[in-house]
Amino acid sequence: MTDTAQQDGEKSAQERLRERRAVAYREASRVLSRGGFRSTLRERLALLHDGAPEVYDLDEPADIYGNGVVETLEERVAALLGTEAAAFFPTGTMAQQVALRCWAGRTGNPTVALHALAHPEVWERGAFGAVSGLRTVRVTGEPRLPTADEVRDFGEPFGALMLELPLRDAGFVLPSWEELTEVVEAARERDAVVHFDGARLWESTLHFGRPLAEIAGLADSVYVSFYKSLDGFGGAALAGPKTLVEEAKTWRHRYGGMVFQQFPTALSALIGLERELPRLPVYASHARVVAAALREGFAEAGLPWARVHPETPHTHEFQVWLPYEADVLGEAAALQAEQTGTMLFASAWDRGGPGLSRTEVTVRAAGLEWTADDVKAAVADFAARVTEVASR
Repeated sequence: MTDTAQQDGEKSAQERLRERRAVAYREASRVLSRGGFRSTLRERLALLHDGAPEVYDLDEPADIYGNGVVETLEERVAALLGTEAAAFFPTGTMAQQVALRCWAGRTGNPTVALHALAHPEVWERGAFGAVSGLRTVRVTGEPRLPTADEVRDFGEPFGALMLELPLRDAGFVLPSWEELTEVVEAARERDAVVHFDGARLWESTLHFGRPLAEIAGLADSVYVSFYKSLDGFGGAALAGPKTLVEEAKTWRHRYGGMVFQQFPTALSALIGLERELPRLPVYASHARVVAAALREGFAEAGLPWARVHPETPHTHEFQVWLPYEADVLGEAAALQAEQTGTMLFASAWDRGGPGLSRTEVTVRAAGLEWTADDVKAAVADFAARVTEVASR
C-alpha cells in the first residue's frame, strides 16, 4: 500500500468528502458565490496588489500599533455607521467582549441578555464568562430575533441587550424595522444599553430600507466584521461613543489586540468597503430570485419536502433544508460539481434532525450570472443525483 493510500484509508469518510468538495469548488466553472476565504494565497495577494492603490496612498509609512492605515479604516467605519468613533480589532470575539465589558462597568450590571443562537453562545466556548466576567441570559430560543414583549417581560435585570443582526444560525434572519425599534425601546425602558452584533450588518440595508447610519444609530454600540460580507482578510471594528471607544482601545491592548502591523488586513477591509459594500444590496436582491427558483425547482423535481428559509431572504444569505442525511446531500453536491462543473451547494450540509439536513446559500458576484431557469436546471440535476446516491 502506498503512503498516500494509507493516509487516505486513515481519513474518515467525512474528511474525504470535505476534501472532494473543496477541490470540486475550486475547479467548478459555475457557483453562486466565490468567497475570498476560499481563494489561493496568490489570489489573495493579488487583491492587495490591484485594489490597495484605489483606497490608500501606498507611499505613506506602514502602520505601527494602530496608526496610519488602521486609523484611516477606523475613521471610515465611524463615518459609515454615523458614530463618534471606531476601533479596529483583530477579531470580533475580542471586540464584543471588550464592548460589553466596558458597558458592564458603566451600568454596574455584568448580565448580557441575548438570543440562545447568538454567536457568543454557540461559537465562542463561553468566552463572555470565562474571560470577561460577564454573565449571559437567553431572552428566547425561537428562530427569530427577540420581541419587545420578551425583552420587556424578561424575568431578571440585565445591563445590556445584545442583538445579532442578522441572526445567522436562525437563517440570517432580521426583524422588521418597526420590530427592531420596538425591541430597542423596550431595552431602554429597562435602563439597559443596546449593543448590535453586526458582523453582517453591512448586508441588512435592503431589508430595512434604511442607510447603515440610521440602522446603527438605534444602538449604543455596534460591532462589524470585515471578512464575513466584505471579503477582507479578517478583522473587526467596534463603533460607538468616543469615550467608550477610547476605553475599548485600552482593553484591546490588555487582551493582546495591540498588533504591531496590520496593514494587509486593514487594506483588505478598505478594499471591501470600496468594492463589496455597494454591491451587497444587489446580491441581496438577486438572492431573492435564486431562493424563489430553488423553491420552484424542488417542487418540480418532486422532492418529498424542501424548505428555503427565510422564504424571501432577508440578506444575500439563507438556508436550504432537505429531507436526507447530510452525507447523501454532500455526496450529491460533490458529484454534480465534478461531473458538470456546476456547484449549486458549495457549503457543507449539517444534520438538522433524523433524516433532515440544512446548508447555507450565499449569493455574490458569481451568482448574478445565474437566471432563475439556470437555478431550476441545476436543482433538477442535483435532485436526480440525490435520488441516485440515496438509493445506493
